[in-house]
Amino acid sequence: MKLLILTQKVDINDDLLGFMHDWILKFAEHCSSVVVICLEKGEYKLPINVRILSLGKEEVGGCNLKIWKRFIYLVRFYKYIWSERGNYDAIFTHMNKEYIILGWALWELWGKKIGLWYAHGYAPLSLKIAEKLTDFIFTSTKSGCRLKSNKINIIGQGINVNKFKVSGKEVNKGEKFQIISVGRISPSKNYETLIAAIEVLISNNFKMQVDIIGDVGIKEQQQYFNDLKEIIKDKFLDESIKFLGSVPNKDVVNFLQNADLFVNMSYTGSLDKAVLEAMACEVPVLTCNEAFEEIMGKYKKILMYPKKDYKQLAEKIKFIISTSSEERHIIGVDLRSIVVDNHSSEQLINKIISFYNFDKLL
Repeated sequence: MKLLILTQKVDINDDLLGFMHDWILKFAEHCSSVVVICLEKGEYKLPINVRILSLGKEEVGGCNLKIWKRFIYLVRFYKYIWSERGNYDAIFTHMNKEYIILGWALWELWGKKIGLWYAHGYAPLSLKIAEKLTDFIFTSTKSGCRLKSNKINIIGQGINVNKFKVSGKEVNKGEKFQIISVGRISPSKNYETLIAAIEVLISNNFKMQVDIIGDVGIKEQQQYFNDLKEIIKDKFLDESIKFLGSVPNKDVVNFLQNADLFVNMSYTGSLDKAVLEAMACEVPVLTCNEAFEEIMGKYKKILMYPKKDYKQLAEKIKFIISTSSEERHIIGVDLRSIVVDNHSSEQLINKIISFYNFDKLL
């Protein structure tokens, strides 16, 4: 099969979308050729059967004329899908449902099958339109694509379990309990709940260090970040809670392997990859995200807490601290098994490819 992939960014060093590099590698193992059209490209290390075509955000990103930038992107988009039409017989679009709306008429004319990956709790009008035009929709859990459609296929997430795993080295974690959280700095990530919970615990003489990995996603969220830093300062938590900024996805594993606990406060409603990456590293996790109710099994009651409830979060953290290292190890092993058995990138890509190949046999 020859595949066209449409995605936002191809960059092995990106903090949020670096995982897409792993996905493309897996697709390349199953396809004779892969053409990738992305909005922006950075560094990548891909086999010779993969070609990367950028719409050029890395070139025109500094331009202040938004209309002009979009015009350039649009012209290049149609140029690429036209000039490369003989080099792909199927389309896989990652999250960017707008590309399906733009390209559908030509792809339908050429008889090319269209698949969309969408995993988010929000279902905008553009998704509803794209659902009518695509052949398949792939998502991670039932809550990952909140439409009523027989095109939706729940296939889990795609975590590189060969990269995200426990360290083979002995780790000296020191006296303080190490907590980590990973995600962009955004109100939807609800960091103020974590701050409030940590304040409760430290006031009760618990020793801990909280590292937050992530950066502001858009300029409009800078004020939210400033407010968080001010709250931490006012509560005298500067020494206990640190913002580490963005870290390439490929390097996050080093931080996870040194953590005692991963905490997720997001209420986006989709299966957060950062949580699954922590689970793959055998790190106990706490989350309020309802998407995890579908996969946590016997750990749902002890590892989940109500949204925005800092008191319950503090109690859950206290519980994890009170468990022995052996008990935390057992929890970690079981959590990794959930990811390996149901959410590895190898399994995910195999499932996606099977839909296109099965359709060819009909």
